[in-house]
Amino acid sequence: MPVPALPVITGFALRYGTVALATYAFTRAVRIGRRDQSEEDAHDKVEEGISLRHEPGQINATGRFRRIIRLGKSGPGIEIDASGFGRVKFRKTD
Repeated sequence: MPVPALPVITGFALRYGTVALATYAFTRAVRIGRRDQSEEDAHDKVEEGISLRHEPGQINATGRFRRIIRLGKSGPGIEIDASGFGRVKFRKTD
């Protein structure tokens, strides 16, 4: 076996081993979520686009992105519906 191939194989093994270890650690750290219908309904009520609100002591933001992407004029499509909420609160403490 030629010796010059060994560093190349070692490089690939280290790279893919690192990716596998990071993936394993990430999957162990992520909790299994639950589906709450009231949260689903809240996401469905968000209007498309971005909105910002300012109230005393806090700033709220909501956003929604809905698109249908088709492959060709009459081909199969996929609908993308992404929404999110955000809130930043400011409070004076002693």
